[in-house]
Amino acid sequence: MGDILVCVSKTFYIETFGCQMNAHDSEKVIGTLEQQGYARVQDEDAAGLILYNTCSIRDKAEQKVFHRLNEYKKLQGEGKKFAVLGCVAQQEGQKIFEKAPYVSMVAGSASYRNLPEMLRRLEAGEERITGLDDRQTELTFETEFTARSNPHRGYITIIEGCDKFCAYCVVPYTRGKERSRTAASVLVEARKMVDLGFTEIQFLGQNVNSYRDPSGRMSFAELLVAVGELPGIRRVRFTTSHPRDFTRDIVQAIDDTPTLCDHIHLPVQSGSTAVLQAMAREYTREWYLERMNWIKAAKRDISITSDMIVGFPGETDADFEETITLVGEVKYDAVFAFKFSPRPNTPAVTMADSIPDEVKTERLRILMDRQREIQRKHYGRHLGEVQEVMVESYNPSRNQVVGRSTQNKTVNFSTAQIVQARPPIGSYLPVRITQTLPNCLVGEAIEDAEALPVASVQRASDFVVLN
Repeated sequence: MGDILVCVSKTFYIETFGCQMNAHDSEKVIGTLEQQGYARVQDEDAAGLILYNTCSIRDKAEQKVFHRLNEYKKLQGEGKKFAVLGCVAQQEGQKIFEKAPYVSMVAGSASYRNLPEMLRRLEAGEERITGLDDRQTELTFETEFTARSNPHRGYITIIEGCDKFCAYCVVPYTRGKERSRTAASVLVEARKMVDLGFTEIQFLGQNVNSYRDPSGRMSFAELLVAVGELPGIRRVRFTTSHPRDFTRDIVQAIDDTPTLCDHIHLPVQSGSTAVLQAMAREYTREWYLERMNWIKAAKRDISITSDMIVGFPGETDADFEETITLVGEVKYDAVFAFKFSPRPNTPAVTMADSIPDEVKTERLRILMDRQREIQRKHYGRHLGEVQEVMVESYNPSRNQVVGRSTQNKTVNFSTAQIVQARPPIGSYLPVRITQTLPNCLVGEAIEDAEALPVASVQRASDFVVLN
């Protein structure tokens, strides 16, 4: 047995595909591996264990994963072990072993809490280890061992899974039922992060505003405020919300709590009630617009962004036009739009996908052209404003600093008017907006005694994120 145990080198390489939730899951996986005595390396050739944390939202996600696995098949002969984690792992299950027999471990996100035990089995020589939990699990992945990749902006998953079962979406099948952490555990983690120097916290969840405190102590809005009031916190964000659970007290919380960022991402998916019904979204165009009116009535200027799908089965030209008119009515600050593609195990798989791809492509082009036109005009409202910007990186070729506003907008700015030519990553500066472009703001940093930069350490990104 001793000979078997030493054959697994306790070094690992992890590659993350997909969304912020996957990236944060990887932070927790990395922390768990390091706690188990594994050392992280930045190159798969140097790793004894290679892990892929996968996403199945986009079209051909499974093919991308198997293609990547096949690229590294040659490394099997060097004694390396392979693990597939995340949504594709949960979706494909045992089939991964059939398609890629050199994979030793397959684990969905709901089973990450069992990673220490699965790793021990891997080290003991087991060749096919699975962690594929039933979607009815009530358990969440909470760990104090989180290797956070950004020393200033940190993520907290407050709710896992999804119970909405939208017709096009695979998430309920890959991440299980909705299950929330207690408000107390979230506040403990947030306080620890503040003590470590984090100034921005972002709540994560497939439907983050569907949060239900198991102890009944706090609503989602109350939890936002509680974290926003922690001494040392400058910004609190949350993503992604669902219209069905979007309540007016969320807008009130943003209005009343300056540290809550003035940005709401509320996916609509379609402007047509008929298409929304076919999608099983369980709200109407009018319901959604009512929530838009709540946001627009706020005292603060709250940025609104959304997700949209074009070419859903049965979407007529008239349905699509309703999406275009909705975009014109809401005037989003950004829209993330995609062509419909059927995902495995979802109800939409059985629907006749009768809309030709060229029609989907043309509708996507029309939608994004219209949105760019709106953004070009809508961003103009910021001209001349002074905004607080968090420094994220530098663009030496343009002699600019790159940062982000509280509205989650990219701000490229120069520093000619201040002493520090290169303010530290993670610092906050007042920036006067001098130019507006369709996808970003341009400005000039100004001196302000009340906006002193915080101490910070620059750190390279820990993830390769593939979409």
